Amino acid sequence: MPRRKGAPEVNAGSMADIAFLLLIFFLVTTTIETDAGLDRMLPPMDPPEDIDVVIKQKNIFTVNINRNGQLLVEDELMDLKNLRAAAVAFLENGGDGSCNYCKGRKDPASSDNPEKAIISLKNDRETKYATYITVQNELVGAYNDLRNREAQRLYGDDFTNMEAEYLNPETPSSVRDDLKGKVKRIQEMFPQKLSEAETSTN
Repeated sequence: MPRRKGAPEVNAGSMADIAFLLLIFFLVTTTIETDAGLDRMLPPMDPPEDIDVVIKQKNIFTVNINRNGQLLVEDELMDLKNLRAAAVAFLENGGDGSCNYCKGRKDPASSDNPEKAIISLKNDRETKYATYITVQNELVGAYNDLRNREAQRLYGDDFTNMEAEYLNPETPSSVRDDLKGKVKRIQEMFPQKLSEAETSTN
């Protein structure tokens, strides 16, 4: 009776090479998603000129977000759609009359001038992230609206466009040098003083 042959052997000599090539393929072609984060530029840290600085309460514009997402501006409920206009009115109030480009009401009970005006943002620990970002965007938008207005008046261009071009590393150095003084001047006219108070726990 003829002898039965065993199962044919598989040549596994090149399996390690194939696995290695597949590993390299997936490493090269796989993309890993990363969080972009917040597009915020922190102002440079300036040394305090006077340690005993006294800030008047009228120069602070308080904005609170409670755990229910309700907006309290100067301890009064306000719709989000009205926040930017209220912030603009506060920033350019010009209560002491020193700001000759401000178009505010010059209310002596509100901010003295843009240099002294501070916006204080505080939120509850349970505030939704989307609500917090929306409120912050409206407050930053108030600064941008005022800066854009003055940039249009002085240079015929929006401040946001000028700043983006100035910060773009691909912008020629000659253009950046020209924009540097303009951007700094507008920033000094309405300095962004947005303070984030410690998160509330109750």
